[in-house]
Amino acid sequence: MKKSFQACLAFFISATFLSCQNGKSEQEKKVYSTATVITAVNIIDIHNGSISKRDVVIDSGRIKEILPNLPEKDWEDGELINGEGKYLLPGLAEMHAHIPSVMWNDPQMEETLFLYLSNGVTTIRGMLGHPLHLELREKANNNEILSPRIYTSSPSLNGNTVTSVEQAIELVSAYQKDGYDFLKLHPGIRLHVFDQIVKTAKEVGIPFAGHVSTLVGIRHALESGYASVDHIDGFLEGLVPESAHVNPTENGFFGYNFTEKADPDMITELAQMAKENKVWVVPTQSLFTRWFSPSSAELLAKEPEMQYMAPEVIENWVNSKRNLTEGADYNADQWEDFLDIRKQLIMALHKEGYGLLLGSDAPQVFNVPGFSIQHELQAMVDAGLSPLEALQLGTLNPAKYFHEEGNFGEIKEGASADLILLDQNPLEDIKNMQNPAGVLVRGKWLSRDTIDQKLKALANKFEEPKI
Repeated sequence: MKKSFQACLAFFISATFLSCQNGKSEQEKKVYSTATVITAVNIIDIHNGSISKRDVVIDSGRIKEILPNLPEKDWEDGELINGEGKYLLPGLAEMHAHIPSVMWNDPQMEETLFLYLSNGVTTIRGMLGHPLHLELREKANNNEILSPRIYTSSPSLNGNTVTSVEQAIELVSAYQKDGYDFLKLHPGIRLHVFDQIVKTAKEVGIPFAGHVSTLVGIRHALESGYASVDHIDGFLEGLVPESAHVNPTENGFFGYNFTEKADPDMITELAQMAKENKVWVVPTQSLFTRWFSPSSAELLAKEPEMQYMAPEVIENWVNSKRNLTEGADYNADQWEDFLDIRKQLIMALHKEGYGLLLGSDAPQVFNVPGFSIQHELQAMVDAGLSPLEALQLGTLNPAKYFHEEGNFGEIKEGASADLILLDQNPLEDIKNMQNPAGVLVRGKWLSRDTIDQKLKALANKFEEPKI
């Protein structure tokens, strides 16, 4: 009996050894046969910028394994993507996006969502919510549509939509019950109404984010616990000493009118307040380097990415920029000073604040969805961040913001397969983020050819008919 048991044990060990020697188990081979594998790709560790050459196995929308050069026979039936000489990094989050208020199957919706994906934006935080977006979010989460992952705000809470304490209680409670991810605050809210919004939001458990009303002020806003302050709104006004006796409602475009009165020595205080109260900031700096810049509206309108927007949209953008920057109250020298203060704020909030999130406010004036994230990355580098730090604002930080660390925003086993494949290293030049070789959105591969074909079809739709 003893010899029989030993013989069986020896056979089992031998069989197991031979199975291992012959490669993967039948179950693992079956997984590989349905997988997408990116071979011999340079993986960028978004935490520290280190690079390692690996094979990435993707199955069921997730990163199954990251392995050194497996034999090709292990996945001979799977979809292979040659990553030789290319670079892989996590998909980006656009943390100040706008989504059309149309049905999920409307062509405009499909086109907008694809524009985000075309530049590697695989997560969006919609900043002007609508009931239709709740259905859209679920369809995206269930992979029923081709779309970035979606988080959506409530409809706007502003000085016109919420004018009383009673309205604040009613709307905040209703939006939380409806299932919106957070409340969107716009300007014009009176202080006592704002305080009720905050009180009710904390009671029912829904975050709030967005603009800072002039009657609230940045210090009170930070102490109230915004999830994020967008556009760096209210910060420049917060740099004006009380001794200046300014009327806060005369601040102009995000504090532009107070540029010469701002005291940069007060920046550290505001950054530390943001840190103490755990308030993220979304700069949307490209809004100010494009829409609010002295650059020509006509030249911006001729940029290649504008071909993907309807002609009437471009015309509206041109008029909007002219109206904002061609008046007597606007001059290029003051804009330079204004932009310099914003850059100082960005660096202080990055180094001494709670953290920054990547967002461009697309589609806004001359900010085409997807493409505008490239302008925002460049703006962050121009403000003093390294390319790696700029990329972290759109990867690691959004995952932390949404309490989804390990689920997206980095390349690791078990994470969602939201990835960008690049021809060149973006850590050497942030411009290398442009024109990705391909994008994976929850495991679905969009090759460069596929992206180009869809973009061409969109451009043809808006092309003027030839007579």
